[in-house]
Amino acid sequence: MKHPRIALIHATPLAIDPIVAAFGRLWPEARTTNLLDDSLSADLAAEGRLTSQMIERFITLARYVHGSGADAILFTCSAFGPAIEATAAAMPIPVLKPNEAMLDEALAAGNRIGLIATFTPSIPALKTELEDMARAKKQTITITTRTLPDALAALQRGDAGAHDHLIADAAAGLMPCDALVLGQFSMATAARLIPAQTGCRVLTSPDSAVMRLKETLRT
Repeated sequence: MKHPRIALIHATPLAIDPIVAAFGRLWPEARTTNLLDDSLSADLAAEGRLTSQMIERFITLARYVHGSGADAILFTCSAFGPAIEATAAAMPIPVLKPNEAMLDEALAAGNRIGLIATFTPSIPALKTELEDMARAKKQTITITTRTLPDALAALQRGDAGAHDHLIADAAAGLMPCDALVLGQFSMATAARLIPAQTGCRVLTSPDSAVMRLKETLRT
């Protein structure tokens, strides 16, 4: 049986290792490819909003990997929800938003959700996505957020230890909650430093995304 080919499309190189590692642990049979356009995050930060031109760039990237044989596409940057939705509507193969599966799991865990991101534009995008999903489920939720640009800066200069500890410290300040969401692929390594709390699920987008893709392509 031919193993499915999953195209991973990244807006930052920091997302590549966490998702490749998650596939290695959870679905090693899948064939993954990586496509990086690191101008996307910089352009979004400079523009302050998603433009129609930026959305068209996402569709172009998706068409390219589909033409290269991809069976499904996973975008790994959490700040581009509407662009990814437009891409999914334009493509004949499954297209997964980075946090879609993780946010489903967060809502299933309960109504008090803590949300941490290190890239500032990710927070409004994630919060809106969570609220829209909760509304569709007729679920009332409370979201508490923290943005940690210093953690991202630490990771960018190669200090993964400082990055992970800053996230773990912020997590402690968001307790108690039913689900703690680490909102970017690059944050997954910090989960091991967050102490287990009774009744709180710590969720990372790489693991949730891999399991969702595995279910989608095996059905």
